[in-house]
Amino acid sequence: MLAALLYGKEDLRLEQVADPTPAAGEVVIRVKAATTCGTDLKVWRRGGHAKMLKPPTPFGHEAAGEIVALGAGVKDWHLGDREAFQIGTRVVANNSAPCMTCFFCQKHEYSLCQNLLFNNGTFAEYLKIPAAIVQHNLLPIPADLPYNLASMTEPLACVLHGAARSHVKPGDRVVILGDGAIGLMFVAALSSGKGDWTSTPHPALPHPFTEVFLFGGNDSRLQIGEKLGAAKTFNYKQVEDVPALVKDLTDGWGADVVIEATGVPSVWEMAIACARPGATVNLFGGCPRDTTITVNTDQLHYSELTLKGVFHNTPEYVRAALRLLASQAVPFELLLSGEQPLSNLAQVFEEMRDRKVIKVAILPD
Repeated sequence: MLAALLYGKEDLRLEQVADPTPAAGEVVIRVKAATTCGTDLKVWRRGGHAKMLKPPTPFGHEAAGEIVALGAGVKDWHLGDREAFQIGTRVVANNSAPCMTCFFCQKHEYSLCQNLLFNNGTFAEYLKIPAAIVQHNLLPIPADLPYNLASMTEPLACVLHGAARSHVKPGDRVVILGDGAIGLMFVAALSSGKGDWTSTPHPALPHPFTEVFLFGGNDSRLQIGEKLGAAKTFNYKQVEDVPALVKDLTDGWGADVVIEATGVPSVWEMAIACARPGATVNLFGGCPRDTTITVNTDQLHYSELTLKGVFHNTPEYVRAALRLLASQAVPFELLLSGEQPLSNLAQVFEEMRDRKVIKVAILPD
């Protein structure tokens, strides 16, 4: 089969590799759509990822498709809230699964799992799904949900996890820094007020009267942010002092919640500067390895700021993300800049680097 492999910084190659075969507990899916992601872009530009992969490696981590092969035992598993998988079942696979037994899993802190298993290689004709993901994070897709939208389950699950950890309350004014796919998903999640994301009520669920201010550097993306529910959008290139503007927007206080969605250390510092006393600052965008930021200790202490790093997702939010996508109550299709064949993958990443596209659905040739 044809598959994309990452060899280093901006070194992405399409190669013929052996078709995967499933071992016990595994399945193989035929990829119907694999969406590109800002994380993929950062990995492509940096040549690796501290947690998920080291080159040379199969590349891509968002995909939906149909099952074409089942490993031994899969039909006999009890899958909890899911029906047994069969050949032809339309599915979406999260790119990870927790072990469910380590110190953190026992505390239900699944994104911190010591043995978190990652699976890459969605930019290919076929994708093998490891047994742990089959058990915990492989979900059937509703018949009326297109593969392109279903493929966005993983990043949306990360966003819902991050939004819940931000503890947004009724009437809060939220600043989001970054107009990439993740920042725009945060806008949609926090502005929509579409109700319960998870199977149980959660005090951090958003409310339709949450006021979201989006800052980014691309006018067309900011327009999408408005369509997704942002109360106001601002091109930071035209703003002399972002924290000062945020204070003007919030009666001189600063934002109740700030979400950083760029992965740039200087923007982490800007996020802290935008916060009011008592605010929560969600430092969501992953920065390059070994980078640091400076924090004013007086502000942190006397303003009682909560600075929070949030990483990845959990099985609860994977299910919640698929439900939200399946409801089609939020126009997440606005984030898709079209479809491209696998053979055009390198060009797509160049266009992402140049901010010409947001997310692209890659279809095997």
